[in-house]
Amino acid sequence: MPSDIVMICSKAIAAKGWNIAFAESATAGRMSAEFSMTSYSGEILRGGIVCYDVFIKEQILHVPHITIEKHTPESAEVTQLLAQQAAKIFNSEITVGITGLTSPGGSETEEKPVGTIFFYIITPTEKISHREVFQGTPEEIVSKTIDKTAKLIMDSIASL
Repeated sequence: MPSDIVMICSKAIAAKGWNIAFAESATAGRMSAEFSMTSYSGEILRGGIVCYDVFIKEQILHVPHITIEKHTPESAEVTQLLAQQAAKIFNSEITVGITGLTSPGGSETEEKPVGTIFFYIITPTEKISHREVFQGTPEEIVSKTIDKTAKLIMDSIASL
């Protein structure tokens, strides 16, 4: 069942007459699934793409290999490109790009520990770039990421 913030966010998106799409790496489709379980899903959800592997980031979403090599697959720069490419594919009013580290074995460093998540959200009125470090199990990190995404969108809508 989606969290309260996801349900409230979905209702707010529907009230605006907007739709939403996702390019998900770290959340691996879970965000699309959470938004699909709200009563507004038929009105708002355009779709999503799971781009967990670099191959998908490069071949489907056309993120340049040099960008991934320079900044790592889990970076603000790559996340922005994922969102921008997904916005073109889905022709969506709101597009969310997510990358990050939910478990060891990626590009984690002391400055970018496991739990670091990069968000890039395109709305009709602004572009939101956000980085946050969450604590917990991979599932807890993903759940917190989904709720934070909904909160960032809600904050944007509320500022209109």
